[in-house]
Amino acid sequence: MVEIESILKEENILLNTELKTRNDAIELSGKILVENGYVTEKYIEYMKAREELVTTYIGNNVAIPHGVEDSADEILKSGISLIQVPEGVPFGEEIAYVIIGIAGKDGEHLEMLSQIAILCSDEANVEKIRHAKTKLEILEMLGGIA
Repeated sequence: MVEIESILKEENILLNTELKTRNDAIELSGKILVENGYVTEKYIEYMKAREELVTTYIGNNVAIPHGVEDSADEILKSGISLIQVPEGVPFGEEIAYVIIGIAGKDGEHLEMLSQIAILCSDEANVEKIRHAKTKLEILEMLGGIA
C-alpha cells in the first residue's frame, strides 16, 4: 500500500489556480513533481504524450495527467501533485476543477490511480477538493486513500 504522506505533501498542492488550457495544467502538474524531486524534467514531455494518446480526464471534473509506459526511467520516486482550479480548465469537451499529476515508481501508479478514481467517483468529494480553503483540508481527504 502506498503511504499518502510520502507521495503528497503540502508543497505538492496548489490552491485557487487559474489555467487556460489542458497543456498548462499538464505542465504545471509536472513542474510540481519535478520541483519536489519525484521526476525528471523529461517526464513532463511523457505526460503530454499520454494526453495525445488518450485523455487523462476521468470524469467528475477530474483529470489525472501521468506519463506513458516508457517514462519509468524518468520517475525518481512515487509522487502526486494536486492543483485546485475553482473556475475550471478545459480538457477536450470537459472541464476539470481538480488536476492530479501522478508519477508511480515500480507500478505503484496503478494503485494510486485506482485509489484516486474511487475517491473522485463521488462528486461530493471532488466539490470538497474544488472548494477547499486550505491544503490541510485536501491532505485530510486524500489521507483516506492510503
